[in-house]
Amino acid sequence: MSTKPPTARKVSRRTLVIALAVVATLLVTVLVGGEAYARHVVSRCISSQFEKEMGSQIDVGFGAKPMLITWLDGKVSSVTVDSKDNKFGPAVGMVVHAEFNDLEGVNSANGGGSVGSSAADVTWSNEGIQETLGGMVSGVRSSSATGMITLDVLGGLAQLQVHPQVRNGVVEVQTKSAELLGIGLPTDLVEGIVDVFTESLQSYPLGLKATEIKVTDNGVAVQLAGGHTELPAAENNAEMRC
Repeated sequence: MSTKPPTARKVSRRTLVIALAVVATLLVTVLVGGEAYARHVVSRCISSQFEKEMGSQIDVGFGAKPMLITWLDGKVSSVTVDSKDNKFGPAVGMVVHAEFNDLEGVNSANGGGSVGSSAADVTWSNEGIQETLGGMVSGVRSSSATGMITLDVLGGLAQLQVHPQVRNGVVEVQTKSAELLGIGLPTDLVEGIVDVFTESLQSYPLGLKATEIKVTDNGVAVQLAGGHTELPAAENNAEMRC
């Protein structure tokens, strides 16, 4: 009988490489799947919070930070938001591109959190202004040269000219002229139009305030900025839970 101890089976280099490749593939698959799931969850959470505040359906984009990490620490370096139904609060035809920085707490159980700072570019077309004002006006024209917006009222027989400007973070709309053949237009009509116009330019969420407004030949362009603000918490809505 031989007393020589059994020799251990040698693992070939090829077998080892295959085993490592399988492990690496499985790991990548898990990470990719986890990242996709985390991106879906965080995107749904943030979209729900922002849509609630903005009154508009939106497209959300994120920075380069992996969503798996965000899912764990609840922090997002930046989020870009674009309105996709051309509606922003009461305004129709208003297009918004916004960027929110230094978000924290986006994975909290109640869907709350905070934003460190924000900025946005808003454009509102003449066609959108007319649609927003409904039957009160029959046409809208704007001039970058004069900074005036001319609204046709009473079937186009009279014109109302207004001039929007920013004061203390709020857009104000001043009436420059409102006449029909030299006769002033009814006060209630003028005030009704100006009130709706003004409200549509003041409905900015999440701490955003107007910093500049320009009248263009196609409508108006507004720049907004905001500092630290709180995101709204969910109201027993499972879709907003992260």
